[in-house]
Amino acid sequence: MIKYFFLGFIPLLFLACGQPPQRDCKEFKTGEFTFTATIDGEEKVTTFKRTLDLEVDEFEGKKDSSSVRWINDCEYVLKNLNPKNKAEEKPIHIKILTTTESSYTFEYNIVGDNRKFKGTAHKID
Repeated sequence: MIKYFFLGFIPLLFLACGQPPQRDCKEFKTGEFTFTATIDGEEKVTTFKRTLDLEVDEFEGKKDSSSVRWINDCEYVLKNLNPKNKAEEKPIHIKILTTTESSYTFEYNIVGDNRKFKGTAHKID
């Protein structure tokens, strides 16, 4: 009896796991994107354009450029090209966690800092 229970339980285990999240990062290495963050209770939108080695962000009418160094298809490091203070000198590690047809969810942190944050970027071009 127990033997049949385990034989029936194993296929259920695989069904319960479902499909792994989609992760087609190559589609998001370049393009134009938007990212919305809540800052002090207010939603703020950043638009950015990324090539394989450069990212240009626009936030509240100000543009900023960063170099892009891809670690693999789903991870890259941004380094501000024109830092205005010590905090902006620190590179940011970004890891794409999941993708859809038009967006990706990612986690990011300042290199050397263990605190990680999550966000979703939407491809607009």
